[in-house]
Amino acid sequence: AGSNHAAYRAWTLDGASGLTLLFRDERLSDLIGFEYSTWHGRDAARHFVQQLEAILEAGTADERPLVSVILDGENAWEHYPYNAYYFFDDLYSLLESNPAIHTTTYAALLDRRPPIAHATLPELCAGSWVYGNLGTWIGDPEKNRAWDLLCAAKQSYDLVLASGRLAPDEAALAERQLAVCESSDWFWWLGGGTPSHATTDFDALFRNNLRALYSLLKLPAPAALGEPIARADPRLLPHTPQDGAGTMRRATGEAPP
Repeated sequence: AGSNHAAYRAWTLDGASGLTLLFRDERLSDLIGFEYSTWHGRDAARHFVQQLEAILEAGTADERPLVSVILDGENAWEHYPYNAYYFFDDLYSLLESNPAIHTTTYAALLDRRPPIAHATLPELCAGSWVYGNLGTWIGDPEKNRAWDLLCAAKQSYDLVLASGRLAPDEAALAERQLAVCESSDWFWWLGGGTPSHATTDFDALFRNNLRALYSLLKLPAPAALGEPIARADPRLLPHTPQDGAGTMRRATGEAPP
């Protein structure tokens, strides 16, 4: 479970025992997310398998690379002919017939006995694969306003739960609703040049979920939840062609202004 390439092995973080870190191969992931949709399905599948074989050949004889392919969102398939049916059919056939490549899930990988080998990182900086920072989720005025609304709701949740005024089943429902509101992808859609036809729906859903949380807490919802967070960007008309149509972000490239 490792190779000379640092990305192709499992890691632990110094001071965070029990946590396994696995790094995304951004090139392979972005090939599937952004490039292969314009290829013939079999050509793309063969190319992908060839890239895996090249990674294996670059390792040492006693090491087997652990390659993480993690797509940015589940939306890549709508850009493929026939929702990527032919690409998947060819890819899975090639993977199944290749004796050197074994597909797995992280859960299965971490359950292996004996455990897979880990190297140790002394530290890890905060960030994401999108431009290496957290700007997709926070920093833009619209994203920050959404965070303010969520933080106020969380403070209300904490006060109500601490008071003991909710029955256990009521508290469980409120906790579940809070988890829905805390899903990070709400902030993905706000600001940052996302087309307005996509932003509007997610803006409304986010505020509706916050209102539902206040209802479960038996509190009146703030009037601010009745006002849209997003402001339409006149530069982005409905259905303006975008890279991934606002659904995905490349790992590489310059961050937007």
